[in-house]
This record gives sequence, structure tokens and C-alpha cells, in this order.
Amino acid sequence: MDLFQASQTYVDRLLDSKPTGDSNNVYDSTGGKMKILLLDAETTSILSMISTQSLLLKNEVYLIDRLDNANRERMRHLKCIIFVRPTNESVQMILEELREPKYGEYELYFSNVIKKHWLERMAEADDYEVVKVVMEIFADYLVINKHLFALNMVSPSHCIYGDAPESWNPKPFMRSVEAVIGALLTLKKKPLIRYEANSPLAKSFAIEALYGIQQDTKLFDFRIMDTPPILLILDRKNDPVTPLLSPWTYQAMVHEYLGIKNGRVDLSKVPDVRADMKEIVLSAEQDPFYENSMFMNFGDLGSSIRDYVDKYQTRTKSNMSIESIADMKRFVEEYPEFRKLSGNVTKHVTLVSELSRRVDSDSLLQISELEQNLACNDNHSHDLKQLRTYLSQNLADDVKIRLVALYALRYERSDQGLSQLPSLLEQLERAHVSTVRIKALKTLLKYAGDKERQEELFRVDSLFSRAQSGFKGLQDVQNIYTQHVTLLERTLGALVKGKLRDNMYPFIEGGGSSRDRPSDVIVFMIGGVTYEEAKLVAQINANNPGYRIVIGGTSVINSKMFLDEMEFASTKWQI
Repeated sequence: MDLFQASQTYVDRLLDSKPTGDSNNVYDSTGGKMKILLLDAETTSILSMISTQSLLLKNEVYLIDRLDNANRERMRHLKCIIFVRPTNESVQMILEELREPKYGEYELYFSNVIKKHWLERMAEADDYEVVKVVMEIFADYLVINKHLFALNMVSPSHCIYGDAPESWNPKPFMRSVEAVIGALLTLKKKPLIRYEANSPLAKSFAIEALYGIQQDTKLFDFRIMDTPPILLILDRKNDPVTPLLSPWTYQAMVHEYLGIKNGRVDLSKVPDVRADMKEIVLSAEQDPFYENSMFMNFGDLGSSIRDYVDKYQTRTKSNMSIESIADMKRFVEEYPEFRKLSGNVTKHVTLVSELSRRVDSDSLLQISELEQNLACNDNHSHDLKQLRTYLSQNLADDVKIRLVALYALRYERSDQGLSQLPSLLEQLERAHVSTVRIKALKTLLKYAGDKERQEELFRVDSLFSRAQSGFKGLQDVQNIYTQHVTLLERTLGALVKGKLRDNMYPFIEGGGSSRDRPSDVIVFMIGGVTYEEAKLVAQINANNPGYRIVIGGTSVINSKMFLDEMEFASTKWQI
């Protein structure tokens, strides 16, 4: 199951002047004119993750604009492709467009299932008979990696939580369900649905997803598989540790320390950065070096970037030798690729250099060692002593908050841990840590504390727990900075071995059940997925050919985003 490849099929259909017939939803098509592409706010982001400017130009798309831009010029010689989410707002804008068309003809593409009465309204509005195609193309989410999809559901603009930890905010709830339905249709899977029993959010999500599948049986009339696929709905509260730990793989480190949004990284605040490097694009599909190194540990990444620079220098020297017309012709032919390699080398050297600077300036090795000890070992007196030392140092507020959070989550069931926590909070206050951040910490401990989680999160013997995962290629002895085993690894290991307990991960009532070991699994994490969990899924798929797993989430989070969510939630929840 490759999300990028599957979504690319729909993009090709969107851009093709003569789309091939697709049952249910293609009505007509006409041939090639120069095209304008109109998008809404969400499809702009969706398309940017799975297409490129060169691909658009190749398909004669010479102008891109927003459907909600009222100042667009009338250009009747152009064909207009509209690609939007099927919402009341987008349909209303299309109706207004069709009543006074600015272009010669229109093709309407929707990123998910469109309601019948909306189609009828658009047909009534098309007095000039300019609409030639109406199609659903099921690209309703951001494709981050080929096994990772997500939405941008983050606080405060898109907080997923309602007025209590066990309630959804209605709009993000429906948007998230629609995205998962879209992903299932993209992958052509009609799954059985399981969810974490202790999570009202997961249960309501599972119920609504099943309802969405049952609403249109024709769309989900796929070939019956020997082993039914599984849609597994998880809640972030059952593993609050993973997003609090410092990551040590390339993609995850970039997101943690610089931030990745819609495949772009803002480097404008990096010291002495070149003007052309202030914003860069990271895409595994367009950047072979990134694809090969995104899951590398930081130590291995250093060697890889050196090899990449050496390759560039070798090619530079060979291209400098132009002694004949043939050499000149070869240089001109290779120059675009040479220039692309030059920019790519600069980009990754800039990123790795900044990460290396942050490792040194922010004492990340020392801090990460304590984080891993708190997550993986049980040594209270040693951990407490180290923690108090770090709280007295000049570290960022969020670093101190994360360390206290990990300590509290680890030792909240011990008398020693409970007795020390008030004094640790006082130490944070004396260190002038933001009061709203301290409140976020308290909210986190109540939201995802021991009484709220459904299974044991901490294992003393991490090597033993890793051996229980059941996946080949994941049993290597790790260094002290990567000891932690995510709850997701244990959960997926139990699922594919047929040992996931029904009382903890029940099938949704009315959606069927199975004792078979699934080969195809779609995971959705309410509250945000991490790049470390995405790396785990990629490793499982690479090392275990019998399994095909994709993972999605309401967002892709780092530690700051996770604490931001708790900070905003603290203003809503009465806990």
C-alpha cells in the first residue's frame, strides 16, 4: 500500500485532458486547451504534496489560482479544472462560477464523495453547459510519506477536542473521518474496524467510519481478500511518552527542531543561512538522498552526507572538463540535473549543519540520555538527582517541562514520585518557567496519566519488550539514545500475530470481526502521529514483505505541538 503512488493515479486523472472512464462518476470529456487550475485552501496543500510545478506545466496547466479569488480575469480561451473538497462552501462557489463562467469549459473534481443533491444543484446552475466532467478522485488528505498521511488538525485553529478530553470538536471530527474514508477508497480497502476500548474518541470515530463505509456500498465494492484488512483507531493519550522524547532520525529531528509543514521547512531564523535556503522543500518522491536518509540515525547521517558531498565534488570536476563540442553538448544535457544536485547538496548540508549545531548548543545528547532513562529504566534516585540538576540549568522551558512530564509519567504510581512532584513543580516556577506551560504539564498528566491509559506503558527490560514485537529487522541492540520502544510497535506486533486482546481493542459492533492475522493494516492516531512512529511502520513494511501497513493521524506532531495542544486544552477542560 503506497499512498503516494495511489494518489498519483488520481492526480494523473485530474490533469489528463481526456480522463479515462471511472464507474459511477465520469460524465464526459473534451480535448486539450491551455488550462487554469482552481483550488481551495485544503486542496492547495493536498496537491502540493503529490505534484510538482513541472508536472502541471507538462499537462498544460499554465495558471493556478484559488476558487475564492473574486478578482480572476475572464479568459474564455482557457479550460478550467476545479479541484476542491466537497463542502457547502466549495459547492456554493462553484454554483456562482457556473452562473457567470469566466472560462470556456470546466472539469469539476472533488477530493471525496460528493452528495447527490449538490450534483443536482450544479447541474441546474450550468445554464451555459460549460461543465464537461464531474469526478470524485479520493485525494482528501496530506500524503507525507508513502506510508504516512495526516491532516493539519492542530490548536488553536483546529483543536480536535471538545469541552472535555472524551469529546470531539464536531468539525475536526467529521473532517478526520472523511480523510480516513478517502484513504480507504484510495487504497481500495473495505476493512474491519478495531479501536482502543478506553477511548470514547476512538469509539465514536470507529462508529462514524463504519457508517460512512455502509452509506455507499458500491464505492466499497472491492475484491474480497482472503484476510480482511484492519482499520485500527488509536488515541494519543495511551502513549504520551513518544512525542515527548528527543528524536534521533533525520526526518523526525528536522520536524522537532525546525518544523515541517506541508513538506516545507522554514530556515529563516537559522544563523547565516543563504537567501535561497530560507525555505526549502523536503520530498522523498523528488529527492533520492532524502528518501534514502530520512530514517537514518544522526550518527549514520553524518557519513551519508559526506558521501553525498563527495559525489557532488566528483561530478563538479568531471563537468569542468569541456574540451570539445561533444563535451559541451554533454554538459548542456546534464546541466539541469547537475544544477538540481548542487541545490540538493546545499539544502541537506544546511539542514544537517543546523541540526549538529543544535545538538551541541542545546546539550541534546545529555538531555536525551535522561529522557531515555526515564522512559526505559527504573532508577528513581539517580533520575531525580539528574532531573533537579537540569532544572537548575539554563535550558529552554519546554525541555524542563518535558523532563518533568516524563518523570511524572514514569513514577506517578510510586510514593516517592508522588511526593517529589510538587517540589519539582515549585522548582519550575522558581526557574520562571511559563505558568501557562506548567498548566499544560498538569493537564497532560491528567489527560494521559496512569489512570487514563489502558495498558502498561513502561517496560523495565526494553530489549525483552522489543523481542515481543514479532517483526523481523527490529530486534537490533540500540544505543542509549534510541532505547525506547513505542506502544505502537507492541500493538502492531500483537495485531499481526492475532494476539491483540478483544477486550482492549474490540471490533466495532455491526462491522464484523475476524480471527485471521491481517496483512493489510491502516492505523489512525487521534491526537497526532509522530515521525518516529512513521519510521517504525516503514521499517516493518521494508523488513516484513507479508505485511502492508500505513499510518495516519489528525496531525504530525513534535513535542512542542503536543504541549501546545495540552496548553490550549487546559483552557477548555475542567480537570
